[in-house]
Amino acid sequence: MQRLSQSPTEPGFVQNPYSFYDRARASGPLFFWEDYGLVCATSATAVGAILRDRRFGREIPAERRRPVPPHLEPFYAVEAHSMLELEPPRHTRLRSLVLRAFTSRRIAALGPEIAALAHTLVDRFPGPADGSFDLLESFARPLPVIIIARLLGVPEDRAPDLLAWSNAMVGMYQARRTRATEDAAVAATEAFVAFMRTHVAARRTRPADDLITELIAAEMAGDKLSTDELIATCILLLNAGHEATVHTIGNGVKALLDHGAGARELSPDRIDGTVEEILRFDPPLHLFTRHAYEDIEIAGHRFRRGDEVGCLLAAANRDPASWDAPDRFDPGRPAKPVLSFGAGLHFCVGAPLARLELATALPILFARCPRLSLAEPPRYADLYHFHGLERLMVRP
Repeated sequence: MQRLSQSPTEPGFVQNPYSFYDRARASGPLFFWEDYGLVCATSATAVGAILRDRRFGREIPAERRRPVPPHLEPFYAVEAHSMLELEPPRHTRLRSLVLRAFTSRRIAALGPEIAALAHTLVDRFPGPADGSFDLLESFARPLPVIIIARLLGVPEDRAPDLLAWSNAMVGMYQARRTRATEDAAVAATEAFVAFMRTHVAARRTRPADDLITELIAAEMAGDKLSTDELIATCILLLNAGHEATVHTIGNGVKALLDHGAGARELSPDRIDGTVEEILRFDPPLHLFTRHAYEDIEIAGHRFRRGDEVGCLLAAANRDPASWDAPDRFDPGRPAKPVLSFGAGLHFCVGAPLARLELATALPILFARCPRLSLAEPPRYADLYHFHGLERLMVRP
């Protein structure tokens, strides 16, 4: 197996990780990433197989778990109830209860709200005479956080707090994590939990037509979500419900403008294909890990129980064995499943909402701003395992 060294915070990698993925994939579907001390999968076949294989999972086997440092206990107390970090049977129970509330009907009903909000945000753009502005701040960030706040039923005017708490918490998963990052994440977690505990308590006495009320009422064989599970689920939905979508809107607009795409690619008969190509070409999450639950061989490598493996979603999405000219942004390519939302038991429950937001908001943006153009070359932020822009300066 090839052993490669590549700092995930090195500026060249931050701006273009795909060259490294190509180099890693050249010698086979697995390689050892020295900087992480981790075997990683790069091919669509290997990544898909690991994500779908029940012999791999998110929970760390008991014999490999390390004590949580005291200063991080508040953060991991929430993670302990997050279905993203759990396996069956608890994962099955939590996901089933969440899906009873997070229905396709409820998501589809958000379409008109997403469209109206997209128009409102565009209405606030500066005029051509005012020069350039940051599309991330004006469009990509507010849209998904406001929508997920409305869906859950938390006050929309708290959106800036939700955004700040989420950004601080996901810092725990970034390669540039420091003690300052950890302290900020813990402070955000404590503030987020206090806010949600108060809001959930209010909803228990004053139900409303929102997802939190549905989560409170969700029941399966007499079993309901505990308050701690409900709070962790709401935090997960808020964080995941906007963090990845912000990056995808930004990366997607960049790709569309870079490649001269526009009205034709965003027409009603082509928008779904364009959204899938945006998700394939430059996804918001690049690395997702699993742990082996028994000795197992994948692509010629023997994993032992407890071994961790990295699934490089972005590398799999550009595997030439699965995609013709994978480094070309081509909204017209034949539809094929992508791995940007994961696969298997942990396939993202918010994928339908993310796709709806993209398919609704992007055509409105380009229809309202037919001369939209880049005002400066976009640069990616140092966020790995995530992948998104520092800012997106455009002219309307």
